[in-house]
Amino acid sequence: MNLAIIADIHGNRHALEAVLRDIATQNIDQLIVAGDVVNRGPTNAEVMARVSAEADVILLGNHDALVTKWVGRDSEIPAAWFSDPFWRFTDWTAQQLAAAGQLDALRELEFSYRIAIDGLPSVLITHGSPRHFREGYGRYLNDEQLAEIVEEYPADLYVGAHTHRTMVRAWGHHAFLNVGAVGAPFNRDQRAQYLLLSGRDGDWHHEFRAVDYDVDAALADYEQTGYLDQVGVSADIFFKEIQYARPLYAPFWMWSEKEGIPKSAASWQAWQQGEGADFFEPPEPAHGPPRPDIL
Repeated sequence: MNLAIIADIHGNRHALEAVLRDIATQNIDQLIVAGDVVNRGPTNAEVMARVSAEADVILLGNHDALVTKWVGRDSEIPAAWFSDPFWRFTDWTAQQLAAAGQLDALRELEFSYRIAIDGLPSVLITHGSPRHFREGYGRYLNDEQLAEIVEEYPADLYVGAHTHRTMVRAWGHHAFLNVGAVGAPFNRDQRAQYLLLSGRDGDWHHEFRAVDYDVDAALADYEQTGYLDQVGVSADIFFKEIQYARPLYAPFWMWSEKEGIPKSAASWQAWQQGEGADFFEPPEPAHGPPRPDIL
């Protein structure tokens, strides 16, 4: 049994196409998309259509859920967000998907996917963890949290995404894998990254893949679609996340909240020149497989 698991595409059609071409050479039995198909990037309808046509399983990510809640003006979303220019990117995505008739497909996504095959360890795949799609497998999950996940949602192998970083963690008789990100990796490697799982000889064997793609074309989409001009600050943040392969949105958010200032063009510029300056080192030249965090 050979699986390809991809996630965090975030409306980046060029990265997705490169990964699909690579997957086509891998003798795959199932293609599983572990959430965050859309939002943050400019070409969401194209990505949603392609994933719907190619994937065997598509799971719900936090950004996919945000878009559906945005359309329904869900009470879980702070009312101020709907008029805040910083959140225009979600409105952009919602309008794209509505025009393409894709919102119902987004609403129907499942939260998790289990694989139980005789002779192989059981697998549980989610976007984050089985508890919440924003609880990604990474360095911030401690032993107590892992113990709770294992007790509440039994499996042998847990596979997730959300953090945009590949990761391997052995914990007792269990293993946790993070597939990394197709559309916006955060490990200073611009390449589109995903996971292969091969079930053989009574176990699952993993391989992290990293695929070169036309990053310049992906960045050009931000301008050619009007996304940068119409969305503003948040679009520029996502543009630079692809450019530098680093997380910028969350650090800038936390800094502006700490300072008690609006998330505006002026504060974004101030953060880049001040506290956030170290985030803007050029990405590292990358060859071979991605280097996962081994915890």
